[in-house]
Amino acid sequence: MDMVRIGAFLKELRVQSRMTQEQLGEKLGVTNKTISRWECGTYLPPVEMLKELSDLYGLTINEIISGQRLNEEQFRQQAEMNIADALKTNAFTLKERVRYYKRKWLRDHIFRIVLCAASWIVLIVSLKLQGVDAYLIGTIGGLLAVIFYVYLNNQMMRYVENRAYDGSGK
Repeated sequence: MDMVRIGAFLKELRVQSRMTQEQLGEKLGVTNKTISRWECGTYLPPVEMLKELSDLYGLTINEIISGQRLNEEQFRQQAEMNIADALKTNAFTLKERVRYYKRKWLRDHIFRIVLCAASWIVLIVSLKLQGVDAYLIGTIGGLLAVIFYVYLNNQMMRYVENRAYDGSGK
């Protein structure tokens, strides 16, 4: 994607609509500085804003991302290229989002992790004090460790999937 071309096209559309950056920003609920960044090609508007812009200017998102108005044949060709570009870009950002949300979950749930580890240690020590054989303590301790790991990992992955894959952050 040529962000400079997209930005120039967005500027052209805004000027043709006889709006200032400030007026467009007010319509979209963003600052004029954000509009400037889009038009300079520093940033690409998020998907929600691309939809708003396409509705506002009577274009498709594909045309905005292409940086030009498209006829039917150009539209099909450009759509394929835009999808391929988006998939390349999203593969990296998806990995980044997954990594971010895993770290965030670990930070937010450190107490739960420590509580599981402490419970495991208390159980092992209490079994030892009860005089339970070492092999049985190892078996029970190992089984409990696996259960805790599976439970915590399942909770973390559910959290990550709900945020990273649909992008809603809910």
